[in-house]
Amino acid sequence: MRLRSFIGLIFGFFVALMVVDSPMASAAGGPWAENDHGRLRLISVGETIAPSDVEGLEVGEGEVLLGLHFQLEPDWKIYWRSPGDAGFPPSLNWEASENIDDLQMEWPAPKRFSLFGLETFGYGEEVVFPVVASLVEHGGAISVKASVNYLTCSDICVPYDEVVSLTLPTDSGLSTSGSSSAEQAALSYYRAKVPQGAAASDISLEASYLEGMPGKANIHVELASAVPFDELDLMVEGPPGFFFAKPEITFKDEGRSAVMKVAVGRSSTAGVLEGKRLTFTVVDGPRALEDQALVRFAYPGAAMAAFYNTCLDLRGQQREKSPTGLLTMLGFALLGGLILNLMPCVLPVLSLKLLSVVKQGGRSRGAIRGSFIASAAGIISSFLLLAAAAVGVKATGFAVGWGVQFQQPLFLVFMALLLTFFAANLFGFFEILLPGGLSTQLAKQPGDGPLGSFLTGAFATLLATPCSAPFLGTAVAFALSRGASEIFLIFLFLGIGLSLPYLAVALWPGMASRLPKPGKWMAHLRTFLGLALAGTAIWLLTVLASQVGMFASALVGALLGLILLLIALRRPRAAASRPSEKRGAESAWRRVALGVVPVLALMAFFVPVSVGSPPPMTVDRGDWPVLDVAAIHQEVAAGNTVFVDVTADWCITCQVNKKLVLDDPVVSERLSSNGVSLQRGDWTLPSDQITNYLASFERYGIPFNVVYGPGAPEGVPLPELLSVQSVLEALDEAGGKAVN
Repeated sequence: MRLRSFIGLIFGFFVALMVVDSPMASAAGGPWAENDHGRLRLISVGETIAPSDVEGLEVGEGEVLLGLHFQLEPDWKIYWRSPGDAGFPPSLNWEASENIDDLQMEWPAPKRFSLFGLETFGYGEEVVFPVVASLVEHGGAISVKASVNYLTCSDICVPYDEVVSLTLPTDSGLSTSGSSSAEQAALSYYRAKVPQGAAASDISLEASYLEGMPGKANIHVELASAVPFDELDLMVEGPPGFFFAKPEITFKDEGRSAVMKVAVGRSSTAGVLEGKRLTFTVVDGPRALEDQALVRFAYPGAAMAAFYNTCLDLRGQQREKSPTGLLTMLGFALLGGLILNLMPCVLPVLSLKLLSVVKQGGRSRGAIRGSFIASAAGIISSFLLLAAAAVGVKATGFAVGWGVQFQQPLFLVFMALLLTFFAANLFGFFEILLPGGLSTQLAKQPGDGPLGSFLTGAFATLLATPCSAPFLGTAVAFALSRGASEIFLIFLFLGIGLSLPYLAVALWPGMASRLPKPGKWMAHLRTFLGLALAGTAIWLLTVLASQVGMFASALVGALLGLILLLIALRRPRAAASRPSEKRGAESAWRRVALGVVPVLALMAFFVPVSVGSPPPMTVDRGDWPVLDVAAIHQEVAAGNTVFVDVTADWCITCQVNKKLVLDDPVVSERLSSNGVSLQRGDWTLPSDQITNYLASFERYGIPFNVVYGPGAPEGVPLPELLSVQSVLEALDEAGGKAVN
């Protein structure tokens, strides 16, 4: 009997030792909340709220260090504060606690989990999150009761909402906070894994910037270490909607420095990464660094990146800028403006230019030079006015884009009315180039005076704005994502590019002086060009119909036709063979017609407001469903390819792309094949959804096409002018096929 009692005593002693040494139970830990995939509890440094005197476990006055302790079943994990491509982190709700003002979790360095191309960050087996509790009453007892919402994953994911609790009395002078408990050891170990600054980790962030092109950028990161790197990894945290791939690492200096390239993905609503503050968490075995930096486009090299980091923008804020990048965009703007002369929507402008050149035949070099310089000045001035308008709209917080004025019915009526007057002038119905009270001298010499030439250039700019040419979209996107100075510079170079043909004739006026002198052949040319302008006015009415309805658009067209008829009837006729009373009656009729024309013009402006009936903001067009960003990601997740077309009725380039490329038999067959889904965004009317979607790719104009797929979940943007080859290659790339 005594032997049995002795053996039981010895067994109980060892059990007690095991309980004291085990992290499963202690006076400094609360009860476990258990489930099928693990358990969790709250722990503290000691048995009271007395401050800790252990190095690394100190907190501020009126604060207590706690820990949220997880133990997980094998192969199960929970997530870091930034979970990566999936998951969500643990969160605490402490509203039921007593004497607790706030709880702040600290996050030990996580582990990367890579599975099927997805990158996530978290913890397996066991982890303790240090939690700093701020007290309402300093030194008073606390009773913590917290609801913990977390997700644990293995082959499947299971969300949990568990309740943990812990009570700590006030310090009675018998504090054991400095003792070597299992809870204290666990807190000390995991708090040491919380990323520190450069001095504590012996790791420094030397440079960080973007490289590549907007929409397809990588983050370039350079690190230095006091000792060679061993198990290096990098986690990048940014604004919502951005995703960062596993870094590609190149080591230098015998492993003491590293260059890392991180590919960037983003959702359609993520916006622009440039100029945003990113958090970099570097993990190298037991060492961990956390640092933040603004990122902008720059060329590789720490010295160059440091130079960009010291550049100041015009607002006086610290900003990393690339002067070379700005020069490149100015070149794009110049080239885009020049190519704009050849775009389909600028055909009426080209017709006006051609007529202007023809009328210069036989004139003096000085007169030719002055006329073309005035037209170039009209173009450049108009672009500067557009830049000022863009700056003003951005300052008010509204969305701004290239060609968005064609979404306004009154602007379309104004342009159609203006084109009607231009066509009437070319038909010879009257001799004033522009509507309004221009001078008699200008009427006698239409288009030859400086004012007429200037206004011709301004009109050319207005007709050019619904087009997006190669290089122009990139330049405009760069400008509208920057400050006022960049906007004015880019738009200035766009104007110079569009006016280059005028400037060329101004430099070499002999080009125009060698043309045939005006004669009867010009009457046929004027009629042809007048018909071209009238056709453009009809096209604008079709755009208007999509905005205010067919009836209102037809009514505006009838008013414009009546205006054209009245102008034609008021044209003076030969008076030699007519009696004076008949000439007097015709003169009275012309005066009446002259008074009726302005009334009809005003009525045209009232029609869209009074009888217009706007159609729905988005409409299905044939086999093209409306743009749905959420559906895009679902299709890609299912392994499908998605082709997105953002278009508008007023975008002639969009219609050309459709006729020449999207309706091409080879492309059409590919787009209608299995595994390919189509979506179309209609920007004929203003749409915040489409504006934001374009801005997510740093685009501010259309046409815009992008292809998504398993090989390119972030999307492959296409050039403004489509080609069969570019569409097919993008479909192959997005589908995960190799592209030669």
